[in-house]
Order: sequence, then structure tokens, then C-alpha cells
Amino acid sequence: MNRTIGIDYGRARVGVAVSDPLGIFASPLETVPAAKIIDYLQKYALSETVERFVVGWPMNLNGAPAEAAADVEAFLKRLRKAFPQVPVELEDERFTSVLAHRAMIDGGMKKSERRDKNSVDRISAAIILQSWLDKKKP
Repeated sequence: MNRTIGIDYGRARVGVAVSDPLGIFASPLETVPAAKIIDYLQKYALSETVERFVVGWPMNLNGAPAEAAADVEAFLKRLRKAFPQVPVELEDERFTSVLAHRAMIDGGMKKSERRDKNSVDRISAAIILQSWLDKKKP
């Protein structure tokens, strides 16, 4: 079963989401320490066919790359080296943290659970991936 992986990269933590096999919807998967993300993805790829990576691209409101873009660029180099056969696409990640918090509130998560940054990262990755999937629908 082919899967598209959504990634919300951060210096400390990386949110990971996965598409369903038909590429219709995204689900939060895991939050992984940034230092271990490539190992995590390699292990995941042993059990599932990874068709593509969709990585959140940090942008300012004016459309210019944000300061965090340099960190994402460094990650992209490592990702492409580890998975040379898997295409990588970038998706605008503006407002994903705000949308993740809103989704948690709307979903009835308790305030103490919403403070967990790991949850925010996973949900942000799912929002990034879902945004990309929605644009690819025929």
C-alpha cells in the first residue's frame, strides 16, 4: 500500500502524518525527536511503501521564506540522501500551528492535552499533508 508522508520539521521535534492508501485523507502519526527522524522514516519504510514526502515549508506572511527555512533545507538534504528514489514536495506551512490548536479545541481536547507540543506537531503535519492532498484531487 502506497503512502504519502507529511512532515512538520522543527529543530527539536518533527511531526509526522500519513495518508490513507488511496491518498484521500491524512492522519497524525507520530512526533519524533529531530535527531532521530531519518531513522524513524527508514524503519517506517520497511513496513509501508512510501510514495512521496510532503514537507512543510516555513514562510512569512509576505511569502518569503521564514528564518526556519534554513533548518528545513538542511533536513531536506538529509532526507533526499536517505531516500533518493522518493519524491519530495514542499507545502506552505503558514498557520498550521494555529489550525492545529483550533482542531484540538474543536475536537474537545482538554487544555492540559493541548499544551502537549507533540500533539500540535503531529496535527500540524496532518494539516500540511491534507492541504497538499486536497490540491492534488482531480
